[in-house]
Order: sequence, then structure tokens, then C-alpha cells
Amino acid sequence: MFGWMGFLRKGREKRLEEARKAHERVRAAFTQRYLNFKTLLSLNDQVLEIINDMERTLNGRERFSLVYIRSRLTALSVHLFKIIQSLNAISGNRHQGLVPVFERIRKEIEEELEPKKNVEKKAFILPMSEVYRESSLEAGNKMANLGEVRNRLGLAVPDGFVITTSAYAYFLEKALLQEEINRLFQLLEPGDPVRIHETSAEIQKRIINAPLPKEVEEAILSAYEDLCRRAGREVRVSLRSSALGEDAQEASFAGQYRSVLNVGRDFLLLSYKEVAASKYSVPAISYRLNKGFPDEEVLMAVGCLVMVEPEAAGVMYSDDPAGGFPGAVIINAVPGLGKAVVDGSLLPDLFVIEARGTGRIVIKEIREKTKKFVCHSDDGVCLEDFPEGRTATPAIRDDQAQTLADLALRLEQHFGSPQDIEWAVEPGGKVLILQSRPLWIPKDPSHYGTGAEEVEQGYPLLLEGGVTASPGVACGPVLRLEKTVDVLNFPKGAVAVARTPLPLWAALLDRASALVTEQGGLTGHLAAVAREFKVPALMGLSGAYQALPVGEVITVDATHRRIYAGRVESLLSRQNGETESPMKGSPVYRILERVLKKVAPLNLTDPESEDFRPERCSTFHDLIRYAHEMALRELFDPDKDPVLSEKFAKKLVSDLPMEWWVIDLEGGIRPDHQGATLRLEDIVSKPLLALWAGLAAVPWQGPPPLDTRGFLSILAESTMDPSLNYRQDSKRGAKNYALISENFCHVSTRLGFHFSTVEAYLGEQAAENYLWFYFKGGAADRIRKERRIRLIQGVLERFHFWVQVKGDMLSARLERQEKEVLERGLKVLGYLILHTRQLDMVLSDPIKTDQEQEKMVVQLERLVSLSR
Repeated sequence: MFGWMGFLRKGREKRLEEARKAHERVRAAFTQRYLNFKTLLSLNDQVLEIINDMERTLNGRERFSLVYIRSRLTALSVHLFKIIQSLNAISGNRHQGLVPVFERIRKEIEEELEPKKNVEKKAFILPMSEVYRESSLEAGNKMANLGEVRNRLGLAVPDGFVITTSAYAYFLEKALLQEEINRLFQLLEPGDPVRIHETSAEIQKRIINAPLPKEVEEAILSAYEDLCRRAGREVRVSLRSSALGEDAQEASFAGQYRSVLNVGRDFLLLSYKEVAASKYSVPAISYRLNKGFPDEEVLMAVGCLVMVEPEAAGVMYSDDPAGGFPGAVIINAVPGLGKAVVDGSLLPDLFVIEARGTGRIVIKEIREKTKKFVCHSDDGVCLEDFPEGRTATPAIRDDQAQTLADLALRLEQHFGSPQDIEWAVEPGGKVLILQSRPLWIPKDPSHYGTGAEEVEQGYPLLLEGGVTASPGVACGPVLRLEKTVDVLNFPKGAVAVARTPLPLWAALLDRASALVTEQGGLTGHLAAVAREFKVPALMGLSGAYQALPVGEVITVDATHRRIYAGRVESLLSRQNGETESPMKGSPVYRILERVLKKVAPLNLTDPESEDFRPERCSTFHDLIRYAHEMALRELFDPDKDPVLSEKFAKKLVSDLPMEWWVIDLEGGIRPDHQGATLRLEDIVSKPLLALWAGLAAVPWQGPPPLDTRGFLSILAESTMDPSLNYRQDSKRGAKNYALISENFCHVSTRLGFHFSTVEAYLGEQAAENYLWFYFKGGAADRIRKERRIRLIQGVLERFHFWVQVKGDMLSARLERQEKEVLERGLKVLGYLILHTRQLDMVLSDPIKTDQEQEKMVVQLERLVSLSR
């Protein structure tokens, strides 16, 4: 008998041991699933933060480049692929079908990043007689406009030809330069002057040292010989850059590329390479990065025009970009070559003409002339002393100024916008047009602020006078510019002060708060770029270089041509702040816009819909949403793995308006509990109980009284954004999930349009304790979303949370605190999770937001005081 008893006892022990081992295998399997689930959640948060960062960048004030877009997309792709791997690890590879969907969307995004290529190889040379505005892809914008002036308007233009973008592309291809250039550009970003200088020097050296293909060389020399035959003599020429994108509206590239003047046959080919290489000058690279032009999209054409030796030359604007004389024609003139006007090396004469009205000259300022630029007897140009006794003679006569003004209006009418025009007057009086490009005029001149017509009292006036090259008011410490290295060391927010407005200084305008120079004027290249960058600039201010001490904080009122000591708040406060991205409309901006359409929209919103399947994913966000939902199902759904679910997933029955499912990792439920459902008294998880205390403390009374505008805002947002199409009757939409142990909980909730995650560990060692909260979502427009997020931020900060807000995402945490502190924090979070639902419907103004916040704080202080 005892033998049978022993046998039965051993059999029972064996079965118990087998059951225990089976249970441990199931728990180990689930633990591994949970670890993969945690990895997926962490990656999910990272990819959403990257998407948020990209959206903020698109709508923000910071400049960005193609390098930024590619780096963000690389991080997104890597993280998203890991999410898919984690989901397959949870599910036993049931979701391998996501991989080809991921690859399809990734390739669609890559196609958006591909630069437009001029694939068709065309002629290497275009005579100016065949160049029109439509020729810009081959001749570049500058030469296309000049050909238009000659061939359609019939105005006088120097004869010549264009070395086309096809010739440039063929040169780089045959010299094997493009791949190396692309490699060097991979790490370039705006605001990295040292790397930009290094890259510039390396690329320019390679281009100049590379041999020209024989076909390009022969085409250039043949076109030059034809030009000499038409002129009846051997001519000298000027070589001028004409890149794609140059001379465009709001992107003039003024002075960023090189022109080589007075070139003979012997130096023609080398000069062409120098102009081509100037695409990679420091100012040009910085300008393209700051203006959002991908390097691959900018091909360089070069105009080769008969060199003009004028009696006078200069620049004229068909309107006043500084706003002082709206509708007037502004003319700057110097004797000799116009180089002194565009590079600001000499002060030009100024004529302001009411060309649209009386035609009278309303302002005429004649500068003292001591030197002028002329063609050297050999190649190049040189400064020549001006004849004594003629230093006060105007560069042009009044009737010539009025003729120029009439030409400016003809050009403006033909091109349909204000024009920036370079001109020259030959010794016989013939006027030649050398350039006509769009002139950037601010849409809203009030952006620049009004300054003050009277001198501001209470602040020392350091200097007064000069020329308003770019209006506005700005403040910062003085930094003098003298050498190239000054560009490298220039700090953000400083005021740049220089003797001469060299085009080189354009490389620092993205960092300068204002610009002051002793030479130069309104029509110079640096002035044009300063206006594009909306940097206040005061030029032609004699003595400024020595009068403004390095490091002293000054306020530059460029509008009214004054400089004050210190920070003049009364002037600065009148400035109208920028509200849109400075990159808006640029090629890189448009690329990010297109890319985000494949990344950010959420179309997969209803888990119960027949369309909630992988092949319906059209964006990265869709894939993220699908993977997150499937991971929850794999972890909690009884149909996916009945063994695991029967042992671990249990429904929590409560009076809250939420459906809860709980998985006990270890010790979070009473050990004697039986059955598939739970009640609150069955829970022993300390963090979940603390969170629940906040959820249940103040019963939710439904949304506050309806604000009609708020309701309409929510309806509009829900209509425009499919991700907000939340169905109240969705069986799975209202589920909330909790993974718990005695000291740990991880909770994912969805209430209405709001998503939140709470994770906490409460132990005896304060150094190990933490509480993390993540919140996203909400209907209504952007302003109401932001108010709701700021309300939550304000409440959490009152209870000592560390809070970070990015768009409509909020993360908060408490760490390394005693468990009692974290329990109070969990109660605060529980309260907020329940009571922020539908709150955006009444956030119609800041006052209501503040009132709602104070009401919440009062209730929460009462709640947490009860637990002390």
C-alpha cells in the first residue's frame, strides 16, 4: 500500500514539476515578448520624435540642408526597420509582409530626394543671338535674361556667346570630379564655416587643375574666333557666371560667383575654369546652403562677352528695395568700370528719379572721386588715379540718368517685376545693358520696423549717416572684419563692421545681426544679399570701422541711419518678428515638403476597418501605427496565443469610462486570484494603484460647456486630418493596456483623440526609482493643441516634473525620488489622463486655458495632500 502511495506521490510531484517547468517556459516566452515590445515602444517614440522634428524644421526659423533631410530619413529608416523586426520577434514572424511595404515607401522617398538632372546633352556653345529667356537650362538665368534683353527687347548688349551647362557637366564627368564633389558635400551644413572653407579650397583646386575635355576646349576657342571675326579684330572678353538658379527672385546669388574681366585668348580657358570653380567659393557654398539649393541642381554656364571700356558704369534699381522712395528709380554711377559699384570698393554717385511721374531727379549726391577702375593694357583691370580738377564731376549727366531711368522701367515692364540692372555708357554716349535680374522687394516693408524718426533719447548716439542698404533695427556686440579668418570666427548675433563690403562677407550673414561698412551703397552685391537675408545694413558710413570698438554692444537703426550705444529696447520692440521659415520656397524646402508627405500623414486610423492592413500603408507613419497596433494585439489578444493570454492577459472591471487589459509580469496581482477578469482589489502593483487613485479621485463630468468655435475647429481638424477620425464605437479603439509587477507598471491609454504612456518603477532605493510620461494627440487647430499641451506642461511643472514639449508631443519625468514622491506624481498623471479628454473644445483663449489650469491645480493639490 505504501508502495502505491509513494508511486502516486512521485507521479503527482512529477506532474507538478512538469507544470512548473511549462509555466516557466510560458513566462520566459512572454518575458521575451515583453522585452521586444519595450524595444518596439522605445523605437516608436524615437521615430515619432524624428517626424516631429522634421515638421518643426519645415515650419521653424532654422535653416537646413539636404544633409539634414538625408540624416533624418536614414535614422527613420533604421528605426522603422528595427520596429518591424521587433514585431516579428513578438509574433513569430507573422508580419514579414511589412518588409516589402517598408521598401516600397522607402524607395518612393528616395525618388523625392533625387536631384533633377539635365540628362540630354546639348551644344557646348550658344551664340548670344540665339539666347532667350527660355534658354535658362542651358545658358543659366543671367545670360538667358541678357539674351532676352538683346533679342526680344532690342536693347544694346555686348556681343558674345555662352559656354553652356552641358559643357560644364561634361567637363566634370570627364574629369571624374562630380563623385568626389558629392562625397565632400555629404557632411556640409549651414553654420559650419571651418568645414565649408576646407571643402571650398579642395574642390576649387581640383577643378582648376583638371584638364578640359578636348571637345569643350575646341568649342570655346572656335566660338571666340567667330566673335573676333564679327568684331573685325581680336577682342578681349569678360567671363561672367550664369549658374542655374542665379539671378532668381529672392535668390540673386549677387557677387557669390566670380567674373573675370578683360581676358585675352591666352587666358580664356583658364579663366573659364576659374569662373566654373567659383561655384564652390566660400560665399557661394554658404549662400546655397542657407538658401536651400542642393549642389547637384546648380550647374554653371559662363557668359563670354566683348569687354566694354566705358566712360561710366553702374547699377540701377527700377524700384527702391529699402522703402525710402517707393516707385523711384535708384541709380549708382562711377566713372570707368562698374566693378567699384558692385563690390562696394568706391562710393558711387547717387541719383533718385521719379521715373513714373514727373521724371525729375529728386536726389542727386555726387561723391568726390579719386580713383576709377579701367582695363589694364595686359589682361585684367586696375585702379587708376582720377584726373585732378575733375574729382567733383558727376559720373553721368542728368539727361543720361533720365535715359537710364526710362530703360529701367522698360525692363521692369517686360520682365513683369522690379529689376536690378547693370549698365555701361560708352564714350560716344551709347548705353549698354550688362545684366537685368529680378530685384527682391519685401512683400511687407513693415517687417523692417519703423525705427524712430527722432533721435532716441537716453542712449548715446555713436554715429549717424551713410546709406540704408537693408532697412531694420538690430543689436549685438561689434566684431570687425578684416581677414578671411574673421568669417570663420564670427559669432552668431554679432554686428559685422568692415571697411569695404566685400562679397566674401556674405558667408556670415546667416550669423550677423547687422552689417555696417565704410564703403558701398544700396546697389552693391553685399547689400542685395543682406536684404535677402533680412539683415539690417548701413553702408557708406565714414569712420565706422574705428569708431565702433570691438565687443561693445550697439543698436543699429539702419532705417534711419543711426547707431546707438547699448541695447535700445524701444527700437527693437518695434520690429515685426518673422513668422515663416526663411527657407520657404527654396528647392530644399520643397524637397522636405514632398518627403514629409511620404513620412508624416497618418491614414491608417481605425484598427477595425478592412483597410487596416499592410498594403494600405502609404507613409512611414502608417507603418508605425500598424506595427504598434499589431504588437498590442500579439501581446494581449487571446486569439493570437491562447496559452499565453489565458495565463497572463486579464480584463480589469471598473467604473471608469475605459476598457482595461492587464498582464502580470510578476507579483502585480494577488497570488490567490483565479479567473479571466480582475477587480481593483485584486491588484497589488504599487505604481498602478497610485495611477488609479488619480484616475478615480475626481469623477469625470464630461466635457466642459461647449464653445462653438472650439467645436467647429475640432470638426475642421478631424476632416482635414484622417488621423483624428476616432470612432467611439470601435471595439478596439477604447482599449487601454497595463503590464505590471509589484513595483513596476507600463500603461498605454487612449481616450478620445489622446494617446498617453506611463512607465514607473517604485522601489525602496530612491536612486532606482523613475516615472516617465508621454502624451500626444488632440483634435482642434494648432493653436488649441498648443494651449492644451502648455496647460498640461504648466500643471506638471507645478508638481516638479521635468517637462519637454515638441509640437503636440509632451514628455515628462520624475527620477531618483522616494517612492512616496513618485506615488503622488502618478496620481497627478492619472488625473490628467482622464481630465484632459475633450478639453481642447473650450480652449478658445489664453484666459480660459489659465482658468482651467488653476482649477486642475487646486483639485490636484487637494488630492496629493491627502496622501501625505
